[in-house]
Amino acid sequence: MKGISYRGNHICFGRYALQALEPAWITYRQIEAGRRVMSRNVRRGGQIWVRIFPDKLVTIRPTETRMGSGKGSPEYWVAVVKPSRILYEIGGVTENIAKRAISIAASKMPIRTQFIISR
Repeated sequence: MKGISYRGNHICFGRYALQALEPAWITYRQIEAGRRVMSRNVRRGGQIWVRIFPDKLVTIRPTETRMGSGKGSPEYWVAVVKPSRILYEIGGVTENIAKRAISIAASKMPIRTQFIISR
């Protein structure tokens, strides 16, 4: 996950966005938790876009198993996020509502993020 994100680092759909500042694996549960919090805060006013998708499968071997016997069983899905990647976008709401919703969604993320506004 070294380097910065050259794709998906510009606001395309909405006016306000949440941008990652650190590299990480973000699980599907964390993505969904952020989306739920944002939609609950925006209510019916705006529209939300989720710009990351968990397309990497993480497998885990049972503890105390011997070497060999193949790959572990699938456990969960993650999205690989590099710095400067846009995670969520919001449009159709005022700036203070978007800032509040995105700040609560940022608290659900395991990395440092920042709130950005499109020009």
